[in-house]
Amino acid sequence: MNHKKTVSVSVSVILMGAVARLLPHPANVTPLTAIALLGGAYLTPALALTVPLGALFLSDLFLGFHGTMPFVYVSFILVSALGLFLKKRRNAQMVAAACLGSSLLFFILTNFGVWMTSGLYAHNASGLINCYMAALPFLRNSALGDLFFTAALFSIETAALKLIPAAA
Repeated sequence: MNHKKTVSVSVSVILMGAVARLLPHPANVTPLTAIALLGGAYLTPALALTVPLGALFLSDLFLGFHGTMPFVYVSFILVSALGLFLKKRRNAQMVAAACLGSSLLFFILTNFGVWMTSGLYAHNASGLINCYMAALPFLRNSALGDLFFTAALFSIETAALKLIPAAA
């Protein structure tokens, strides 16, 4: 497959996903996991990290930053790395498993960040457990949104790569 075509299509799909993040949406239903997985699955390792993180950063310029941003960015670096694992294993089962694993990874890391930085919970095991318990309702929305956007973006990518003629 033409590398230039793949990069062009992938970057376009990632940017489309980043723009979708700016539209009104239910809490924790965003295309971020799909963007990171898609970048890893279709781009070179360097681009797999820089393009999704760049898209995340650009959308954060509009949405704002908060104290747990380092945890968000680390989680998406790891999700992009998981996407690299998909590069030679792009089938529905592997993509769905990576998506759900990514949802759980994001949940664990970002809520650990909330526990560490917010002052809302005691800094002991009980406080950490309380933080995770309070966040469980958000995990459902996040996982459902991640599955939806991952299916949508990977489908768009696949269709576009088949339909768009290779660059000469």
